[in-house]
Amino acid sequence: MKAAVLFEAKRPLEIHDVRIDRPGPREVLIRTAACGVCRSDLHFVDGAYPHVMPTVPGHEAAGVVEAVGSEVTRLKPGDHVITFFTVFCGACEYCVSGRPSLCIDSSTRRPKDAPPRLSLADGTPVAHFLNLSAFAEQMLVHEQACVAIDRAMPLDRAALLGCAVMTGAGAIFRDSRVSPGESVAVIGCGGIGLAAVNAAKIAGAGTIVAIDPVPEKRALARKMGATHDLDATADDLVKQVLKLSDGGVDYAIEAVGRPNTAELAWNVLRRGGTATILGMIAPGQSVNIPGPSFLTGKKLQGSLAGSMQFPIDLPRLVRMYLDGVLDLDTMVAERIALADINQAFDKLRQGDTVRSVIDFA
Repeated sequence: MKAAVLFEAKRPLEIHDVRIDRPGPREVLIRTAACGVCRSDLHFVDGAYPHVMPTVPGHEAAGVVEAVGSEVTRLKPGDHVITFFTVFCGACEYCVSGRPSLCIDSSTRRPKDAPPRLSLADGTPVAHFLNLSAFAEQMLVHEQACVAIDRAMPLDRAALLGCAVMTGAGAIFRDSRVSPGESVAVIGCGGIGLAAVNAAKIAGAGTIVAIDPVPEKRALARKMGATHDLDATADDLVKQVLKLSDGGVDYAIEAVGRPNTAELAWNVLRRGGTATILGMIAPGQSVNIPGPSFLTGKKLQGSLAGSMQFPIDLPRLVRMYLDGVLDLDTMVAERIALADINQAFDKLRQGDTVRSVIDFA
């Protein structure tokens, strides 16, 4: 199969023929239909986060099951599926307490003496990326890294649910549990931020403030439900948010991954408000919050994959889209071929595009 291989951080990906193994007992072989190009991938490609090389990046995908291992019971060939990078075991403390995104049980990994899932033509093992390695024509994953969905769902839109949308929407529905009439500020209007804006609208938030330096992204946020938009470079940005929200928002969603935007999320909260940090702040960086401000009852929390309960929440998001409630169409900036992957990353570095989606059809 063809795959985009990363041999070294800060170098372009290369299209190579990669061998993929047969499904093990609880594994699923998926023909990739579409994969979003996410900023989280860029963090690894540019070396901000380390990873074993060579590897095939990509983690926001959807496809069709081609074959299943001997112990797979939930899926069958022909099923349309969304994959997710936070594979879960289903039996540990995190899973049974409704927090599958936090599962780190080793039972979902291949045994050390098993052959690699992926390898180059000369037999060199290719490290599996975030349990998926989705920049490839096929994926070989644990059965608990995907969920079957309604076949009426377009797979190029379904792919977005595997990271950006479940993270942004989960921050609203699961992490914040926004109630009708409450106020929300979303910092960063890329794929995750736009999903949070749209979910806040669905939840009935009264004031939804979208914050981004790019006017075109703020316009998209308005289209997806923001009631106000503000330029992130404004000197009086905090004062503007406080004025719009009558003293601060109930919930702030940070979807950038920088210390200053995490601090901004804290500073625009009202007393008792909650800031959720979704962005991947680089190792070695820290967030500076004045100690006395904790006496206002504010809360700061992290989140992985929007704290989603995947088998329940992803089919629900699919239904929201099919019912015309969830807007995924606006998020797709372009559809590209796998060979265009490096240009898509260049656009992410420039920061003026939303989502490039690789179409494998």
